[in-house]
Amino acid sequence: MSSGPPHVEAQRKPRRQEAKPVHRGLKRKHQEWLAACLFIAPDALGLFVFLVIPMVLALGLGFFDVSGFGGFAFVGLANYKTMFSDPLFLKSLRVTVIYVGVLVPSIFVVSLVLALLVKQKLPFMGVFRSMFFLPHVVSLVVIGFVWQFMLIDGRGVVNQVLGAVGIGGRSWLGTPNLALGTVLMVSIWFLMGYYMLIFLAGLQEIPQEYYDAAKVDGAGSWTRFWYITWPLLKPTSFFVLLVSTVIAVAGLQGFDLIYVMTKGGPANSTSLGIYYIYNQAFQYNNYGYAAAMASFLILVLLVATAVMFVLTRGGRFEDV
Repeated sequence: MSSGPPHVEAQRKPRRQEAKPVHRGLKRKHQEWLAACLFIAPDALGLFVFLVIPMVLALGLGFFDVSGFGGFAFVGLANYKTMFSDPLFLKSLRVTVIYVGVLVPSIFVVSLVLALLVKQKLPFMGVFRSMFFLPHVVSLVVIGFVWQFMLIDGRGVVNQVLGAVGIGGRSWLGTPNLALGTVLMVSIWFLMGYYMLIFLAGLQEIPQEYYDAAKVDGAGSWTRFWYITWPLLKPTSFFVLLVSTVIAVAGLQGFDLIYVMTKGGPANSTSLGIYYIYNQAFQYNNYGYAAAMASFLILVLLVATAVMFVLTRGGRFEDV
């Protein structure tokens, strides 16, 4: 029997809850991950096709004797043995070490000083920033030809200007002891504006409140730089060191300027490793030998990069 009127019994019965719609889409973090992959995919594909695959092919090609006319002969480690007994290749490595050892610290110091200068709120600073960066937007081939014309023995603009102070009349590109230094000077002049902008971006990320508080405490310019600017600029500094090292070893300025200005001379004094590899591959058709040297150069660069990461911990801040 029913314990009450029908309408009361209907009220007592629990209502059936409606089923909530089930969203079977991706979670937000998965959507962000998918979007990031889609944005990275074109560059990753380009790097894989134009960088990873050629590196793997060059590594394999180093074990063959390639004539350049379709002939392949497996020679094992013969190319690598020849490489370490080749006096011209060993000399190109010494020239490369000197080139990197001078270029990277010089670029770092000059670019940082320029960034600190153009960061000042003074009139016409925008013009100076543009002037310093302007060489970087000009073709390296054009830069090489212009400097070669300016450094012509006796009649060049550089010799005429320096002759007024009694140090002109030198063969800047024809003397073994001067040619590499001259190319280094042009390389620094060409690259300093680019790295200046990178340092400037890092400097502008440092909050101004830190400097204001230091001024209130009586800290001078050097103290503010050493205890505020330098620690907070470490990630940017690491990036500049890493990229400038890679560019110094295998960058375009290390090949284009040498090719246009000196052709590796005089007496191979400016023959960098990358330029010597080019000569062996495209002038003497020693493609297997050139591939072996390129593989060795890439290996050295990877080791140097790994050591830099370990010593600086990737440019991260020190643990507090």
